[in-house]
Amino acid sequence: MKTKRLPGHLDSALQEAAELLQAGETVAFPTDTVYGLGAHARSADAVKKIYEAKGRPLDKALIILICDKKQLQEIASDIPETAQKLMDAFWPGPLTLVFKQRQDTVPDYVTRGLKTVAVRMPNHPVALQLLQIAGIPIAAPSANLSGHASPTDAEQVYRDLDGRIAAVVDGGPCSVGVASTILDISGDTPVILRHGTITREQIEQATGLRIQDAAGSASV
Repeated sequence: MKTKRLPGHLDSALQEAAELLQAGETVAFPTDTVYGLGAHARSADAVKKIYEAKGRPLDKALIILICDKKQLQEIASDIPETAQKLMDAFWPGPLTLVFKQRQDTVPDYVTRGLKTVAVRMPNHPVALQLLQIAGIPIAAPSANLSGHASPTDAEQVYRDLDGRIAAVVDGGPCSVGVASTILDISGDTPVILRHGTITREQIEQATGLRIQDAAGSASV
């Protein structure tokens, strides 16, 4: 496979990237945190290509990226008031929220058998425009070989994944450079699964709730 290099400032390049995603191919693109490796979140065959390209362990679930809160209704079955407060405060941005999954809307390759789904709206113009053109939710872990550092520019993606994915959208360096905070709001008490730029204190201030920490590393 020859990996295409697509300039993120060109509408025609983003249209090509969107068509590749719609066709079930894998495309790397910038977000506010790190570069993500995207695939159609509702296609098991497409999402499987993420695991193959990265050499990612099959027991690790994936985060889904969206560009519109309306898309959340299609994949989450219960959106509590706490989530609305957090989305108002931090979306688009580096906060991933874990919801109860709407049944049979995404394949097991995304959730790895969990009854929940992790969702984020990235704060990056290229990512948001690409998601809008594609019109589909995109599963997107970091665009690197498993075990390597998460890439913050397109060259890092090329070094790891050239020849393993369909295309890389070059949108320049990522502004945050750190993976998103992951907060599970699928239960009675919100739980931080992974710490990132959005802090516990910011989350507690936005929600008025006490936030717990999960033991061990995040599973998504």
